[in-house]
Amino acid sequence: MPSPFPGMDPYFEVSSRWSDLHQRLITYISEHLQPQLRPKYIARIEERIQLAAFDQRYVPDVQLLHTLREPAPILELATSVTADEPLLVTTLDEAVREPFIEIITRESGDLVTVIEVLSPANKIGQGREDYLQKQNDLMATDVNLVEIDLLGYGKETVLARNAVIPKPTDWRYLIDISRGGRRNALEVYAIPLRERLPNCRIPLRPPDADAVLQLTAVFNRCYDVGSYDLLIDYSQLPEVPLQAAEAEWVQRHLQEKGLFPAQEEQN
Repeated sequence: MPSPFPGMDPYFEVSSRWSDLHQRLITYISEHLQPQLRPKYIARIEERIQLAAFDQRYVPDVQLLHTLREPAPILELATSVTADEPLLVTTLDEAVREPFIEIITRESGDLVTVIEVLSPANKIGQGREDYLQKQNDLMATDVNLVEIDLLGYGKETVLARNAVIPKPTDWRYLIDISRGGRRNALEVYAIPLRERLPNCRIPLRPPDADAVLQLTAVFNRCYDVGSYDLLIDYSQLPEVPLQAAEAEWVQRHLQEKGLFPAQEEQN
């Protein structure tokens, strides 16, 4: 069953749903591009690992719990006292695993293009600083960078944050392309909530033609395979920041789909 939205579904912007969608997007973007890249290029899924500070958590807490196998040693006291058995708690460094896609040449293994799908961790705190550093490092090379930001909140992080985008004025999502040999000409897709996701250019090495990423088709595949229609309650507005016009459009659009109760039904 497809998503009720023509493009990005804002109900996935909440962190509890984003992680699963993000993994699927990376997987199916790679799957979608691979036939266009063969036999000269290969799309690979790579992963960054970022440890989170104790005061800045991006993922649910993870701890290992187990009981001690042998009684805990006790001090000899005047009277015999037996200590209660505690749980031994092994704390783990919290890690944010951020998958991304690299397109490499088959013959030499040279890195040609990096495709990033931004997560909430890329848009706040140290995670944002680390991402911006990687962004800057790539800008000093001839590697193409494609950034896909489908989160309508958080600090602006993609390269297009420095660009003036005159239209459409109501864009919510940003995709930009920075070509290795043409850094001063940033290609931008600015997407309002009400519109489909674009068919994006994915640059390779000149003179090879760009691959084309049909992002709406990829998102719909994620939605269908993930059975997200069974998980999302569309009878309430999504728990993410929306502009007033966006909230009004979402409600009206879902009412037309028969998923959101009419005003009289809510009273």
